[in-house]
This record gives sequence, structure tokens and C-alpha cells, in this order.
Amino acid sequence: MADVVQPDPNSLQIPGENVSTPSSPAIARNDCSITPLTPSPSPRSEVRPRMACPFSVVVAIDFGTTSSGYAYSFTQDSEAIHMMKRWEGGDPGVANQKSPTCLLLTPDLRFHSFGFAARDFYHDLDPEEARHWLYFDKFKMKIHSTSDLTMETELEAVNGRKVRAIEVFAHALRFFREHTLKEVKDQSSSVLEGEEIRWVITVPAVWRQPAKQFMREAAYLAGLVSPDCPEQLLIALEPEAASIYCRKLRLHQVIDLSLQPITNGLDLEGSRPFDSSFRQAREQLRRSRHSRTFLVESGTGELWSELQTGDRYVVADCGGGTVDLTVHQIEQPQGTLKELYKASGTVSTQNKFKKKTHPAVSAAVLFLPGGPYGAVGVDLAFEAMLCQIFGEDFIQSFKAKRPAAWVDLTIAFEARKRTASPGRTNALNISLPFSFIDYYKRHRGQSVEAALRRSNMNFVKWSSQGMLRLTQEAMNELFQPTIINIVKHIEELMVKPEVRGIRFLFLVGGFAESPMLQKAVQKVLGRTCRIIIPHDVGLTILKGAVLFGLDPTVRVRRCPLTYGVGVLNRFVEGRHPRDKLLVKDGREWCTDVLDRFVSVDQSVALGEVVRRSYTPARLGQRKIIVNIYCSATDDVTYISDPGVRKCGTITLDLPEPLPLPGAVGGAGAGGAGGPERREIRATMQFGDTEIKVTAVDIMSNRSVRASIDFLSN
Repeated sequence: MADVVQPDPNSLQIPGENVSTPSSPAIARNDCSITPLTPSPSPRSEVRPRMACPFSVVVAIDFGTTSSGYAYSFTQDSEAIHMMKRWEGGDPGVANQKSPTCLLLTPDLRFHSFGFAARDFYHDLDPEEARHWLYFDKFKMKIHSTSDLTMETELEAVNGRKVRAIEVFAHALRFFREHTLKEVKDQSSSVLEGEEIRWVITVPAVWRQPAKQFMREAAYLAGLVSPDCPEQLLIALEPEAASIYCRKLRLHQVIDLSLQPITNGLDLEGSRPFDSSFRQAREQLRRSRHSRTFLVESGTGELWSELQTGDRYVVADCGGGTVDLTVHQIEQPQGTLKELYKASGTVSTQNKFKKKTHPAVSAAVLFLPGGPYGAVGVDLAFEAMLCQIFGEDFIQSFKAKRPAAWVDLTIAFEARKRTASPGRTNALNISLPFSFIDYYKRHRGQSVEAALRRSNMNFVKWSSQGMLRLTQEAMNELFQPTIINIVKHIEELMVKPEVRGIRFLFLVGGFAESPMLQKAVQKVLGRTCRIIIPHDVGLTILKGAVLFGLDPTVRVRRCPLTYGVGVLNRFVEGRHPRDKLLVKDGREWCTDVLDRFVSVDQSVALGEVVRRSYTPARLGQRKIIVNIYCSATDDVTYISDPGVRKCGTITLDLPEPLPLPGAVGGAGAGGAGGPERREIRATMQFGDTEIKVTAVDIMSNRSVRASIDFLSN
């Protein structure tokens, strides 16, 4: 139990009066007894001296839904960003700058492999043996879609077996740690100690605090850093990282879609496909990748020189599982950034598809309920199409009985999905695994070809070579639901008052490579602002994360939620409802009052702090636990209001109090005046990518071990 003392404008604070106030009935079950001591109506700026970088190398891990990778830079040569070595395995003819985010565990739950090695080994297993191995793919999506994320949350492998999610993520991060350390040590002329490396892990901007803390806990478990050195690990927001890298771009390193004519996928002469310039840039990049080292501008690039202080731009991070939109403003001449509008976006979900028509699409399309999605939305549409053709019960049975073959089918679709473009006229062939054809015949008693004829899907044909032939109409059917939602989401953002006047829209992320998405965004927004795509669009976030680790450039962020604690205030007749009245020792208190730390959409600068003072409710108390509440709106007064929920806890571990000079009657005694009232001052930071808390014992001026937990609810 603990007391918080903070004057309320409408409550009486009697000088010199030190009473331990009663618990609120609504708080007593789960919360500490806390009452209104030090006023802190808004975050205060705390200027901290700029420290010399204590790290020798910065390593960034872009942990994506569909693909992942790492890059690093030595602080003494920060203009050179080194990409990871070429991966073993992979698809022929593809430069593997990143690896598929898939993990393979043995039947006895030991780590076996990650990425291409995991995918290829699982593919080669005997079908019966494969049923006992645990293969995880696109598992990052689970972290955001789980509303009650904890350390015990489980992930389901393709074969149906479940493992704690924290262990799966730790296996993947440990894999990256081992690969990175070996490569960095090969590149370094000196012996690097573990504490000389700063690690950066990227997460979507729409992730809440529990998901960010989950990634940090997984990094601790993987041995990237020690919990005793939390500053060694930074959590970077993906669109922020992309924004930081875009500051370095030169004109020859980008494609400006606004300068390209819009004529149904062809240029004015009708001879050059819409995406040919992008393909040329990609080919040029592929040829230069043997060096694996990218040089960045020491200052800002040519593109940035067109922007002035106050100019605004949007970064649309179109990844595998999420689509993040962030609005930044140039804050100073040297180019530091201010988040102008809180990050928005949603994730792909596993919900079933619904048939729905849309005015922008000639035919009915398959829609996922719930918002815009990343590239996984197209994968889910493909699965929904297979369910319509072959029956949902068969697809679910095939996934359970032939998991490795199902993975083969999804890989085949992924390869063809990347080649889809608006100007394409010929069909795309997708190989069906032999086990799919055989299993369907035994399960249904008829051929795959017969199922296609019965489905009346004229845009999907059957090839005698064992392939599904998807026409351009079929590919549109699969892409349009996801693309329409993405474009609509960007449009809705653009009309908001604080976002009007945007000069640039940067498209980044793996899905931004898709000519289908490029054309759709160009068609709708090409005359509103300049649409910029970096040549190495799939690596933009990774390289920006390295730059973020070298110098965090975003100085002001918008708070995504309202955060606070429940307190007792003096009861004011006519202002407070009677059902909140608590009478204790002859005093009237109003329970459940929300004491705000920060409000939703509030601008909070890096270094600004919120302070509160707490006091133990009894002598000898060694721990103070304070529940944190949050709300998506600011129109709340009590922690019991609709939309307010308990989201975390602050824990203050109290050291043994030092005896005061001349104290009588034991440690902490205050002589004839009775026990000394002990004050613990907690300082919270909301302007960083993670919420942080520190504390100090005012009486002894000693630091107090403080932690904040969003995973134990």
C-alpha cells in the first residue's frame, strides 16, 4: 500500500498535516491506497547533457512479419552501414538481404534453424516426420493481435503444438545475436566486449506498451543485453526509422511517382510498363549488393534540402503484417523531427473474409473486416479463395495433416505475388504440391480440376502440368481488398486539419515494392503530394534503425493514450457523485479519481518528465505497487469510467531506510514527533519509444529500484 500526495485545485491541503489516507473501495482490491503531494500538471522538460557515445558498434535487427534482417555500423565510421552476409538457401536469382521470418524447433522443442534454412529443412522432411516438428511462420502478428499479452502467451506451430511466445521470439533473436557477433568481430580489428554493442530492435508504431515490453523481455532472454543495462537496447518504431533514413536520400536514390504519368499502367507512349523504372533501380541495387556496405550522407540528402523548418511529410510503412502511418515535421534547421500526428494503422487479422462490393472495383472482392493490412492480407485472400474452391473443411484438414506441403504452397504463392503488376497480361502459374492433389482426390473422391469447374471461378484455371493459373482479374481480386483499405487509410489521414499541406509521402516497407500498391497510391494521391519510394525500399527501415541507434533524431512524439493512476481527492458536494463518497476518520473522500500523467495526442518531448511522490502506508514496507490506467480518449474523470482499463503497474522496491542522526526508537524514527514520513519521488518519461520510470528516496537521496510492467495484467 502507498500514498501519493498531490494538491488538487479543489481540495484543501493543510500545511504540516501528514495523514495516511484510506483505500478507495474501488481500488482496494487491486490498487495501492493513494491520495493527492507534489503538483505536476504537465510534463516538465529536463535538459540532460549530451554524453559521448559509450558504444563501439550499433546493431539493428528489423524483425518483420514476413522477413527479417540485421545491419550494423561502427560508431567511428558511422557513415558506413554494413548489411548482413548473404543467407544460405533462398530462392534462385534473389539477393537475400533479408531472411524469411520462420523458425523450426525439433520435436523435443530445441532450436533447429531460422529463415531459409528452417524453411528448406522443413520442406525436405518426410510428411509423417514433419508432423512432429514445430514450424512457426509470420508469428510476429500474434503479439499485436493478442489483447491480453503476457509472458505466458502461446504461439501455435503449423502442426498445432503450442509453445510460449517469449521462447519463440528469444530463439529468433538469439539466432541473430550469434550471426551478428561473429560477423562484427570478423570486421573489427579490436576485441569487442558485449557492453560495447548497442542493439536496436524495430517494432510497428501501432504496437502498444505490452508488445514493446515483450520484445525487450525476449531480448533479455536471448542474451542480447542484461536487464541491468536496459539502455543498451533501443526499441525503434519502424516508420520513424524509415523517416530518419529518408533524410539521407539523394535524388538518384529515389523514385518520384508523382513525375510518372498515370495511363493505366503504361507511359504516354504505351510501351514502358509502369514499374519498369523501379525494376531498373532494383536491378542496379542487386548488382551492387556484393559489397553489402551502404554509404549515407553525413548531413542531410538533396531531397531534404527542399524541406524547410515547419514542413510536414507522411511516412507510410507498408509491411507484411502492419501498415503504419506517421506524420513528421521538420523541427529545426539541422533536421530534427517532431511527430505531428500520433502513429496510426492496423494489423492483418486471421478473420474470415466477407464478400462485399466496392465502387472502385468492377467485380465483387473478398474483404477482411477490421481495417488496412500489410502484404499478409493478400495471403489471407489467397487462402480464402482456396477455401471457396475446395472447401474450408478440406483446407483446414490439409493444413493439419500435411503442414509441410501447405508451407510449400504458401511459398509458391509468395513468389508469384511479388511478380504481380498492373500492366501484366499473362496469367500467373502457381504449382500445387502433389500431396495437395492426391489428398484432395482421396478426401473428396474427385479431381482438383473438377473442383475448379464446380466453383464457377472463371478467372482461375487449371493447367495439366499441375498448376493453378491465376488471371490478372484473379490477382486484382486478391490484392484489391488490402490495397483499397491502405489507400483509404492514407486518404483519411490526409484530410485531417493537422496534416493538411503535406509535401511528401514516403512509401516504405516490403509491400511498397509491389507495383500494384504503387499504382493505386499514385492514382489517388499523385496530384496531392509527391510520392517518394527509396530504391532499396525493403531495407529502408533496417538502415534507418542503425541511424536511430547512432543518434535518435525524433525529439517530440504524440502520446497514443491517456495514462494515469487512481487517487483519492477531497470530496466536493455537487461536483463529485455520491456513489464515490468515502468517509474515513471523519473525512470525506472521493474515490477513483484519475490523476493524469499525460493525455492522448499530447506532444511530449524527449527528456520531459512527469513526477509524483509516494509514501509507504506502513512502517517497514519494502515495496510500493501503483496500478496504471489508460484510455483511448481524454474525456474521462474516474478510473471506473467506460473505456478506462488497468494496463500496467509501477513497482518501487524500497531499500532499508537509513537511521536519522539522533533518531530514537529505531531506524526512520523521528524522536518525539513520531515516525518520519518517508517520501519516494518517481520520475516518468513518456517522450521515448518506451515509457520509463526512475525513483529516488528523498530522505536519503538514494536511488530506488523502479520498474514498470505492462505484461502482468
